[in-house]
Amino acid sequence: MASTTPADYSFGTLLHALRRRAGLSQEDLAHAAGVSVRGLSYLEKGRSRGPQRRTVQALAKALGLDAAGARELEVAASAGRPRPARTTDATPRPVTPSRDVPAPALASEATVNAPDLLPRAPRAFHGRAAQLAALTRASAGEAPVCLVVGPAGVGKTALVLHWARHDPAGLADGRLYADLRGFSDTGEPTAAEVLREFLLALGMPSERIPESEHAAAAMFRSLAADRQLLVVLDNARDSDQVRPLLPGGDRCVTVVTSRHRLDGLIVTDAARPLAVDILTAQDATALLAQVLGTDRVHAEPGAAQQLAELCGGLPLALRVVAARLAARPDRSLTAIAVELADETRRLGLLELEDTGVRGALRLTLRQLPEHARALFAALGRHPGSHVDQYAAAALAAADPADAETALERLAEAHLVNETAPGRWTMHDLVRLFARGLDAHPNTLARVLDHYTATAIAAVAAAEPGSEDCFPLPVGFHPPAAVRQFGDRAAAVAWFTAERDNLTQAVVAADTARLHKRTWRIVMTMWPLIVWRVRDGWAPLLQTALAAARADADQHGEARVLNMLGWVLTEEGRTTEALVHLEAACALAAGAGDAFAEANALIVLAQAQGSLGHLDVAADNCERAVHLARGDGDRRIERLATQQLARHQADAGHWQQALTTATRALDFDYRPGSTDIPHLLLLAIKGEALLGLGHHTEGTAQLDLAAQEAEAAGYDDGTVRALAALLRAAPSPEVQTRYDMALARLTTRT
Repeated sequence: MASTTPADYSFGTLLHALRRRAGLSQEDLAHAAGVSVRGLSYLEKGRSRGPQRRTVQALAKALGLDAAGARELEVAASAGRPRPARTTDATPRPVTPSRDVPAPALASEATVNAPDLLPRAPRAFHGRAAQLAALTRASAGEAPVCLVVGPAGVGKTALVLHWARHDPAGLADGRLYADLRGFSDTGEPTAAEVLREFLLALGMPSERIPESEHAAAAMFRSLAADRQLLVVLDNARDSDQVRPLLPGGDRCVTVVTSRHRLDGLIVTDAARPLAVDILTAQDATALLAQVLGTDRVHAEPGAAQQLAELCGGLPLALRVVAARLAARPDRSLTAIAVELADETRRLGLLELEDTGVRGALRLTLRQLPEHARALFAALGRHPGSHVDQYAAAALAAADPADAETALERLAEAHLVNETAPGRWTMHDLVRLFARGLDAHPNTLARVLDHYTATAIAAVAAAEPGSEDCFPLPVGFHPPAAVRQFGDRAAAVAWFTAERDNLTQAVVAADTARLHKRTWRIVMTMWPLIVWRVRDGWAPLLQTALAAARADADQHGEARVLNMLGWVLTEEGRTTEALVHLEAACALAAGAGDAFAEANALIVLAQAQGSLGHLDVAADNCERAVHLARGDGDRRIERLATQQLARHQADAGHWQQALTTATRALDFDYRPGSTDIPHLLLLAIKGEALLGLGHHTEGTAQLDLAAQEAEAAGYDDGTVRALAALLRAAPSPEVQTRYDMALARLTTRT
């Protein structure tokens, strides 16, 4: 339907009238035409004087205008668009002089149709809805500077160009773009070169553009002062490279992309940061589908998912894989997934011509100082998934404070991510790249010795007074500093947080045939093994056993056999346990190691007791008590006495059990500390009292044992005490506590 609105209306007045006549809100029309609400508001208010033709066509279609109405809208729009420079009789548009440039230098200014220097929008762009919306929000306000940051290959440029082509409205005076090549082999353009391109695009005659960077920047700010421009500064190296290129006025939007965080730009120019992360698995497979076709990807959904995982959700890696597959339509997704699964080939397969993950990371690393590059190479030798400043210091043979500074530099370049305060990790592909760099031959040994030293300190805090499991190996590398633990809780928290790292350290040491370190790292974990005995420790202990035997260390072998036998007993694999425990006793006796022999006898008795051989078990505990007493080891003597009381109670010898438990409870005990034998003795005493018919006193004793175990977080002891209490005095409250403790015990930390 043609409009009857007078033709001399401005575009904004005409658009407002047409929208009202159509009964549409600004939100309705913006959605239908594919423009932003803010942009539509600018158009109606006259802040955007003449939109581009494609925008006018979209508005006309959304308004339901016929051909005549659409022409009328286009005429109004064209009247507001800037005109090309005319001959000398044209009257130039006045320009507000800058304080940095003399007024005569800008006495006249050429006008030009809104320039558009943006590269073409990326193809096969998918997802990123949250980031696109965040970029739109960040671009609001007066003269915003939006800082889009993220690691190499994550798709920052693609995101910004897609947004710039589809979202911004109200920026009718042009779109400027410059690749600052901050991470490139081809060299960076100077600020003066970039400014010259911008000024030419804005209609300034070549001969009038100043040669100096300072004057050119001032001219650019002045020309932009009353314009609505979008300025995209891509691949910035640092804040200093960006600052001379920022436009003046309060109606321009600047978007900067960088692999570095550019915190300085946030400080000086209130830049609004937007972090771009890897793609979700769903978006990653959708990207593959857009390049390869949905039929091909949907035919192998499992392989497509695996490719997304192997590429780590990194768009650059996914596009390289998609390009390889597109060039080979007969190649299955499964076949290339199998090839990528080989870590030694993965980065090579993620490279095509001059494009690839390895090249992009190399250029990022090149921008960093030497100490950060050295640490990055050393991080490639770290066996686990996370590092703290102490592990980083051991890897780089540095002071922890210096290592933390280097980690911060790597984080600024998005080569590591701080996932929790003081804990950093790497993307899988970044870790593979780091592994391919040169590092000191002792790097792995240094970080293994760091974990050994730290675990020894944690054991001392968690189990004060306990005997050292082993002497340090020959060639041990003492760390520059070892983390200190204020109490047992801090030590247990460290063991829990580092469990996966410690396990991977054992695997790395075993693979490198560093046998002396392999079994020692496992044995430093004994407090965690004691606390989480049902967590499947047997394979790790079997690795330690093989290493101790390869190391020909009978002392270490006896200790590992003892721990392995105890874990197998707790898992109900008693027959296997007996073989290991009898061997441990024999090795310790042959070596004259009273501590190890007494310890092995205690665990052997536990296995025998589980098979019902309670008298034999009690005899072995008596032997352990005698050995420990002769060795002057009160700790082992009490442990043996506690186990003796356990076997006496299991045999129904209630008076003997009560006497033995009471005697053991009189041993050295530190109130306020977590003492596992003490907690278990409380439960045994409660059972013995019940067995002797003292029901009230016995149930109170068991409840005390359960409460103290709960307070200490010792779930195994809690389950034992509450199980006995349920048998004696069942109640819903006790059942709930038991169920919760059992759930914690059977859930892997």
